[in-house]
Amino acid sequence: ETLWEIAKAEVEKRGSNVNEGDGAETGEKSVFFIGSKNGGKTTIILRCLDRDEPPKPTLALEYTYGRRAKGHNIPKDIAHFWELGGGTSLLDLISIPITSDTLRTFSIVLVLDLSKPNDLWPTMENLLQSTKSHVDKVIMKLGKTNPKAASEMRQKIWSNMQKDHPDRELIDPFPIPLVIIGSKYDIFQDFDSEKRKVICKTLRFVAHYYGASLMFTSKSEAQLLKIRGVINQLAFGIDKGKSIYVDQNKPLFITAGLDSLSQIGSPPVSDNDIGKLHAHTPMELWKKVYEKLFPPRSVNTLKDIKDPARDPQYAESEVDEMRVQKD
Repeated sequence: ETLWEIAKAEVEKRGSNVNEGDGAETGEKSVFFIGSKNGGKTTIILRCLDRDEPPKPTLALEYTYGRRAKGHNIPKDIAHFWELGGGTSLLDLISIPITSDTLRTFSIVLVLDLSKPNDLWPTMENLLQSTKSHVDKVIMKLGKTNPKAASEMRQKIWSNMQKDHPDRELIDPFPIPLVIIGSKYDIFQDFDSEKRKVICKTLRFVAHYYGASLMFTSKSEAQLLKIRGVINQLAFGIDKGKSIYVDQNKPLFITAGLDSLSQIGSPPVSDNDIGKLHAHTPMELWKKVYEKLFPPRSVNTLKDIKDPARDPQYAESEVDEMRVQKD
């Protein structure tokens, strides 16, 4: 037998094992980091993998992996870490790592830069909407080939929410596990208390609505260790228990399903102003209240350069001169 024939047989064998399991948990999981440009995604990944190296800017879509030993003579668990660079400029690349083969062991980590509150809502909205619409399509596709696995996934998204939770009818959980991380808390903590309150309440509402966990992090070692514990839970299935800290003068830490709309309260705006905001859904109302205090910057400043070849940070004088001649 040639090497190719052996490899082909091995892949077919693995494929049949996956189908027999019908969505059973494997020793491989994937975690996809998306979020604000320069928001600290790479730093969090390196910290989780115990890699002591300076983070480099993420070019487009980057991949790395981590292993964890389960015990003697037991195959190691593998975690695949994907990272989308460029903030919201490369949304098309979301479809590459999320496929019907990987979906059942996939989690999303959305990293939002707390030090730039005006970019926070558009970044969050664009990334979550694009990811959700792609995941929904993949689940529909999976439903045609493996209906049992697709229905298991739809049931699983409610697993964080207690059956008797008062908000069960009012929320719309994200189709796969989602963690929202607010980064650069060390800068955010110096903001005016009213601004901090609006940002904290808004992010709590969004996380609760999507059935996601929410936590803030900074350069502090203790904070990074907490985040690392949460990422390890997604990557290797290590259960860290549940906890909730909602004091807005300290970093938030809320495990999915533990918050409630009654604890979060209504959007921080006067009753007179609420009547003037025409919103069809609670999410839209929170968006309008948030953007009233933090208006998004003009679209042009948010749109990154679509063509990396024209991005000044990748300038190469000799290559660029040849390119000009060619054009």
